[in-house]
Amino acid sequence: MKAYCDMRSVVIRCGFGWVGVAATAEGVRRIILPGKSKKAVAGELSETMYPVQRAKKPRYDPGKILYTAEKLLTAYFSGALVSFDVPLDLRYHTPFRQAVWRAAAEIPYGQTRSYAWIARRIKNPGAVRAVGQALGANPLPLIIP
Repeated sequence: MKAYCDMRSVVIRCGFGWVGVAATAEGVRRIILPGKSKKAVAGELSETMYPVQRAKKPRYDPGKILYTAEKLLTAYFSGALVSFDVPLDLRYHTPFRQAVWRAAAEIPYGQTRSYAWIARRIKNPGAVRAVGQALGANPLPLIIP
């Protein structure tokens, strides 16, 4: 049985500097917001490239995911309204953080919600501060607001 453990990354130039994206066969794993140098973004992105759990069969081609993500990010930084319709690889994060990020991803474009709203949405109204911490640790800014 062949095992797959394929993770790839790309650093792209945009009007605000350099952006990094990492993807696996499960989806986009990390986005590094614009930095001043390609080397700095690549260095930060390399910290994301730790081993991934091997799967029996890949769900997606990481190269195609990166290509799609690069096109969407380029359009986004050019001022276009973009729907980031790419698979996400959040499997190494806690179920709580995943729930917070899913709830945040449901917030309509141009609208805001409070941490308390998200806590209620995930049926954990006492976790307002933990929601804030989870959002602060968001590995996919722009895709998950």
